[in-house]
This record gives sequence, structure tokens and C-alpha cells, in this order.
Amino acid sequence: MSIAEQVQTGTLLIVDDVPNNLRVLFDYLKHYNFKLRIARDGEDALRQVALAPPDLILLDVMMPVLDGFETCRRLKANDETCHIPVIFMTALNDTLDKVKGFELGAVDYITKPFQPEEVLMRINTHLTIQKLQHTLTQKNQLLQQQNEELEAFAHTVAHDLKNPLSTIVNFIGILSDDYMERFDDQTLQLLKTIEQESWRSFEIIDALLLLASTRRKRVYMSLLNMSSIVRRVQQRLTPMIEQYQAQITFPSEWPLTKGFTPWVEEIWANYLSNAIKYGGRPPIIEVGAYALTDSPFVRFWVKDNGDGLSISAQKKLFTPFTRIGQSRVEGHGLGLSIVQRIVQRFGGEVGVESHAGEGSVFYFTLPTRDQVDESGEWME
Repeated sequence: MSIAEQVQTGTLLIVDDVPNNLRVLFDYLKHYNFKLRIARDGEDALRQVALAPPDLILLDVMMPVLDGFETCRRLKANDETCHIPVIFMTALNDTLDKVKGFELGAVDYITKPFQPEEVLMRINTHLTIQKLQHTLTQKNQLLQQQNEELEAFAHTVAHDLKNPLSTIVNFIGILSDDYMERFDDQTLQLLKTIEQESWRSFEIIDALLLLASTRRKRVYMSLLNMSSIVRRVQQRLTPMIEQYQAQITFPSEWPLTKGFTPWVEEIWANYLSNAIKYGGRPPIIEVGAYALTDSPFVRFWVKDNGDGLSISAQKKLFTPFTRIGQSRVEGHGLGLSIVQRIVQRFGGEVGVESHAGEGSVFYFTLPTRDQVDESGEWME
């Protein structure tokens, strides 16, 4: 493959007030299928770029009226032209010029007197990078569009599924209330099972919607009233706590942290419900929190008295749609992946410490109050 076949094509703007420099570059580069334009000063270059942006600019530093530095600064300050690669042309020993050029946004420099092959290779390198960046931008835009369409579809499906489920639950209630005397025990048990599975389906749909919202939802992070959050979670889980006769110990005080209250409530609901379901019989659960040393985060934890988890099971815990391998209780495998997504949005981390026969400690971290002022902040 010849050099000409390897070189990227494109439009080059050469800016220099010295005719001999323009002639040397023009005569050499014209053999490589570039579209070449020339400008004698910075103002002329800016006018040309405004009319028809080139793919790359070769810009001399020392020019009258408007020098290369100011020309580059104006190009990079304009949203329409800031993406155009600028290669400065400077004398071999002008180190300060090179540094200043990079600070202004130039991508490279070439030295005078010109070495033609070096000029060609530097131009080709940055045209290749620009082409790859353009391709990447297009793919990212397409991926974003596809993700938005998929998310909209998922929301539509999830909401549409709720309607027939609501109908099923309502009809079961009517059958149970109005026709109870006509059904035998087996039929009543079947109706109860259908109702339970319908409510379970509601929970799965809500979990899917929450998982989707953690990807893109813009939320307001503020100081948390953790006592109030945990109290609400206890109320939500009261039937489960009574069913399993769980004993839960909470701290009397909580460190101040920031977050988004509805999401933090979901974290506790997932951790505590798992501790109840997978803990000992009866579940004895300890909850606590402490500030991490040399870190602007607080670790919150939930310790159960279950059988503990193997190393392989621990690795799968926070993966979406993966169930904990305990046959006596089944889950839809979304809870811990939701916890991980939420905590990552807060800048924290999740994890588990577990040994066979010694129970498990699930934890998550939240940023301290020092990381946000009293008024809170928006989290994109």
C-alpha cells in the first residue's frame, strides 16, 4: 500500500503570513488528495472557517494583527469550531510556544524548518483520530436513542401489565367474598395462590420500573433523616417480620449522610427483607453504621444469623436476575442489583462479608454531610 493510500483525505486550512512556508506545504500536500485552502493571517482564517469549516488547521504562531494564539483561542471558544483539530507551526526551540499552544487547545505542533514526512504523518494521525471520534459520537448517539426507545418500551409494557393484573386481583376478591361458601378448601387455596402470585407480579414490575429509573432519573440529594426512613421500612415489612418472628436491633443514633430518600428506603427494604428471609430461624438481625476512616463516606450494614454464603454465591449476589441459591425462599433476583445501581449513583459502594455457618453482613456506603451543603444538590 502506498503512502497516498494510507493517508486520510480531508480539507486542510494552512494559515501563515510567509509565502514561502505556504508554498512548501502546499506543493507537498497537494499530492495526497487533500483539499487545500490558505489564509495569510488569523482574521482571514476565522472568516474562512466561519464560511466552511475545514477538517484540520495548520496554524502559524507568529503572524501580524492576529497571531496564532489568539486565533486558536477564538476557534476553541466557538461551539461551531471548537472541535476542529489545530496543529501549531513553530520554531524548533520555542518550547514556551508549544506549551501555550497545548493550553489553548491545540492537538499537536510541527517545527520549522518543515520535515515533509513528519508533517504528513501528524496530519494523518489527527485526521484519523477525528474520524474515529466522529464515528464514536454517531454510535453513542444511536446507542442513546436505542436505550431511550427500549426504556420507553419497558415502561409501557410494565404499566400495561398492571392493568390485567389489577383485574385478576379484583375478580379474585369478588369470588372470595361473594362465593366463598360455594367453594371447597382446595379451590379457596388455589384462589389465594393466584392472588399471592398476582401481588408478587406487581412487586416484580415495580422493581423493574425502579431499576430503569435509577439509570436516568435526575434526583435531588439532601441530608437524610435515617431514623424516619428506617421506621417507614419497618412498617412496610411488619407482616414479614411477624411471619418470621424476626428480631431486629437498630442503633439509637445515625451518622448524617446525604442521598435521595425514596431510593435509600428501597435499599433498606431490600437488605432487611433478605436478612429476614435468609436469616436463621428465628432471624436475629443487627443493624449499624460507622464513618469510614480517611473517607468521606459512612458504611451502613445489616448482619443476619443465616447459614452464610460461599465465595461463588457472593460473586453473583449483585448481578441482575440472579437468585440467592437457597431453595426454601425464591426471589426474582432484582433487589440487590437495584441496591447496587442506587448506591453507585450516590458515589458509594455495596458489598457482603460472609463465612459458612457465621451469617452474612451486607453493607452499603453513603457520602457524609460534609460532601454537600445544607441545601443539598442535584444528581444527574
